Order: sequence, then structure tokens, then C-alpha cells
Amino acid sequence: MLNKVMIIGRLGRDPELRYTQSGSPVATLNIATDESYTDRDGNKVERTEWHRVTAFQRQAETCSNYLSKGSLVYVEGSLVTRKWQDQNGQDKYSTEIRAQRVLFLDRKGDGQRERPAGDGHEGQPRGGPGRSGAGQPSHRPADDMGSPFPSEASGMDEVPF
Repeated sequence: MLNKVMIIGRLGRDPELRYTQSGSPVATLNIATDESYTDRDGNKVERTEWHRVTAFQRQAETCSNYLSKGSLVYVEGSLVTRKWQDQNGQDKYSTEIRAQRVLFLDRKGDGQRERPAGDGHEGQPRGGPGRSGAGQPSHRPADDMGSPFPSEASGMDEVPF
């Protein structure tokens, strides 16, 4: 059996960091992916899909320290469906991506805050130098690579959030 998800998208808001009762860090990321195409009438159609992503341990802290609304990330993980009950006792379900790997794709100097490169220790984390930046290594795409979003490649500056 295979349960594998890979997405490239932008954060719709800053990561939310919390801690379990045992003290383990957990970060929640809300990531938008988009797609554009031309319908049969010749109209350009843009569609945005939102994904809830959960990262754990050191990776959660690194995401919280270095990512913010609008950051471009690659996430690799698996789908997990959780069951819970609302205030009326009704069963509810939510499906999210449990991150196994999060790579930061923004280039330094493209308007985003500095981020780690290589071993995860360079750059200035959010919250200043006192916060830990150790964690999963990041990835810096080659400067000649185009945008992963068709709307950005076509020169549109609007972000769907």
C-alpha cells in the first residue's frame, strides 16, 4: 500500500506552533496550491485548493521560525484522517497531510525573510537570534527555474489569500 502526498504551495498564514502535553512541538501549516486552465469557451479559470499540513518535532520548530504567510514550500508526507466530535456530539472528520519533509523554496532576496540554507543554521529566524533554527535542511532552487504556479509564471502578482 502507498500513502504519499507531494505538494508545492504558499502558506495562507503564519504557521501555528503548539506543544503536546508531553512537550513535543507541533506546527500547523495552511498551504494553498493553485491551477489555471482555459475552459472550452476560452475563459481563463483559476482554482485554489487549500491543504492543512502538520509537522512535528524539530521540523515543526524550524517551520515556525522560518516560514510566514506567503512562503513557498514543498511538502512531502502522507494523508491522515482524524475523527472527532463537535459540541453536539456529532462525529466530524478532517483530513490533513502529516509532513515527513518540508523544503523551503523561496530564494533569498525575493522579498521573503531570510531562511535557512544547507544545514539549517544560516539566516535569521523569526523572533531574533535567540530562537533555534536547527532542523530539516532546506532546499534552494536554481535561479533559472521558473515559478511552480502558472499564475506567477504569467506575471500575475495577486496571491489568492
